[in-house]
Amino acid sequence: MPDEPVKGPASYFPSIEKRYGRPITDWQALVRKAGPAKHVELVAMLKNEHGMGHGHANAVVAYTLAQDKA
Repeated sequence: MPDEPVKGPASYFPSIEKRYGRPITDWQALVRKAGPAKHVELVAMLKNEHGMGHGHANAVVAYTLAQDKA
C-alpha cells in the first residue's frame, strides 16, 4: 500500500522548516514554553516575535496543542 499523503497541520511542516530555517521541534518547544495560553495568543506570539505567517503559526500551534492533549 502506498504511503498516505500527510494531511492537516503537519502538511505545512516541510515548508515551515524550509522558510524559517528551524525544525518543527524548535517551534513546538517555543509554543510549549509560552503556555499555558489560548490558541490565538500562541499564534500571535509566533507571528509577532518570530515573523511567522498566520497559516504556518496556526499549523504549529494546532498540531502542538493536539499532540499535548492526546
